[in-house]
Amino acid sequence: MLYRMTTRIRKFQFRFGHQIERRLIHDRRILDGDNNQIIMTKIYDGLLLLAEILFLIFKVLYFICESICTMFIPVTRKSVTGEIVLVTGAGHGIGKELAINYATLGATVVCWDINEGTNKQTMNEIKQMGKHSVYAYRCNVADREEVFKIAEKVRREVGDVTILVNNAGIAYAKKLLDQSVDEIVRVIDVNMISHYWTLRAFLPSMIEKNRGHVVAISSMAGLMGATHGTVYCATKSAIKALMEAISDELRTYSNKKSLIKFTTVYPSLILTGIAKKPRTRFTCVMEGIAPQKAAALIIDAQRQNLKETTIPSHWLPILYAARILPNKVVNCIWDFLDIGVDAED
Repeated sequence: MLYRMTTRIRKFQFRFGHQIERRLIHDRRILDGDNNQIIMTKIYDGLLLLAEILFLIFKVLYFICESICTMFIPVTRKSVTGEIVLVTGAGHGIGKELAINYATLGATVVCWDINEGTNKQTMNEIKQMGKHSVYAYRCNVADREEVFKIAEKVRREVGDVTILVNNAGIAYAKKLLDQSVDEIVRVIDVNMISHYWTLRAFLPSMIEKNRGHVVAISSMAGLMGATHGTVYCATKSAIKALMEAISDELRTYSNKKSLIKFTTVYPSLILTGIAKKPRTRFTCVMEGIAPQKAAALIIDAQRQNLKETTIPSHWLPILYAARILPNKVVNCIWDFLDIGVDAED
């Protein structure tokens, strides 16, 4: 009896063990298959990443070569004939010359300025040249509601703006603690916040038609802070960041299909009177530039679809290169050149 039970137990153990062994072999084969699939997936992902990196390197080299070629091959300037160009701060200085030059090139010009008298004077000068597609509106660009109201009036009376030139700007050359709260707020509102209101007013129609150009007049002071420019330099630096951000935003949300262009210009010392006491040791290094010349260079940059440029243009690579130098080296060079703006009385 005991023998029979032992024999049955052994047979059961043999069968059960055999089944377990078969199941383990089966599971091992499945695991091996899964592992092979995981390995193949990782290899595929790795090859795909490698292909993307190689393609990225190719694009980088291509665009570098393209940029080098544009330095030697003349770029075709796009026409502005028939475009509706709105210039803020058109009553004097760079803004006035921009309005005159765009009108000369056949554009319909809309002049905005807080000073109604000088703004109309700009319009009348353009009409005396035989260019009658010019309009003048008094507008305080620091006033959000006024910007939206006048923008709607422009749409009804002139049409959709296709080139927006944010040029209006003011400055107080003072130490930070010598500036009043009203002065600080005024500079920030005119130089920086106003860009948000004009963009919100005119960018939607550009996005709808997928065409247009936004030009922002910043300053070389926005690329490198300086004494007596604690507010002015900050606002001009903010313009650079704003233009880069809105350009990338449109590129991203249009799936890289946006045709709207953005150009940021960093003028040096322009003889408009905004800098009342400019100072430089070597005039050949930082000489004053007439508003007429500055306006011509700004329009040329816009017609070439340049993303950014300085006036003069050679300062852009110099200032970017200076960023990699130690601060003490930059300070030594700056002190030697003695470039700056003295405090106002």
